[in-house]
Amino acid sequence: MKNGFKSLFSFFTESWTELKKVRWPSRKELTNYTMIVLGTIIVVALYFWVLDIGISAVIEAII
Repeated sequence: MKNGFKSLFSFFTESWTELKKVRWPSRKELTNYTMIVLGTIIVVALYFWVLDIGISAVIEAII
């Protein structure tokens, strides 16, 4: 059991060391990235909405 605690402690120590190396985005970068993601989601949602309406119209025309 002693070895298990040692490896667990080692894991958290190494994880903390790696987190210190991370370059975190600034507020402006984070805002820009968020806007890009939201814009992409809106564009993809609109694409599938239009596609759904088109397929529904084709199916209605057949039936």
